[in-house]
Amino acid sequence: MQTKILVADEYPITHIGISEIISSIDSNFKMLEPVKDGDELQFSLKRNFPNILFLELDLPSTFGIQTIRDIKHEFKNTKVIVFSHQPDEIYALSTIKAGASAYISKKADPETIRMAYQRVSRGGIYLNESLTQQLNDRNFKNTHYNAFIKLSSREIEVLNLLSTGKRNKDIAESLEINEKTVSTYKTRLLKKLKANTIADLITQSRILQIC
Repeated sequence: MQTKILVADEYPITHIGISEIISSIDSNFKMLEPVKDGDELQFSLKRNFPNILFLELDLPSTFGIQTIRDIKHEFKNTKVIVFSHQPDEIYALSTIKAGASAYISKKADPETIRMAYQRVSRGGIYLNESLTQQLNDRNFKNTHYNAFIKLSSREIEVLNLLSTGKRNKDIAESLEINEKTVSTYKTRLLKKLKANTIADLITQSRILQIC
């Protein structure tokens, strides 16, 4: 199936550059018409349902990290790659926690973009080694952070909903999955985050939120 890619950035060169980079590793993709502000983004999302969205965090007429949360709530199958000029070490973890699948600085080289695209296309989360080291050097809670980046995007969604007090039924409805699947995700989260109870999971989530 062809991968539909949308670039949300006010500068056309970003769209051209990303298209050229992806064409070197993927022959089965379609670049949608680029968008330059929040209104155009909403229209394109509703009309085209892209598989992958490259999003500038400071896109005009959007609300930064909240925009990621809104997109993931309404367009659950769209994977968000944040491609921004904002400092990695300040915004990366927050964007991933909000539902993004990758954070790439606009200072990154083409190979980084290729690696992120391939990882996200397979359903994973991408943060480059340099960024991971920067986060560690800035005294983030390494144990929780390292566990967090190993979670799938769907596991992060379930964890975020658990942290707000949602029940299995509510989570299932929000993510359009069945309750048995929610229970499976909770079991995986308990194992990956080395938590003994759901209460421990919620505590882990809140620790991550202040990293």
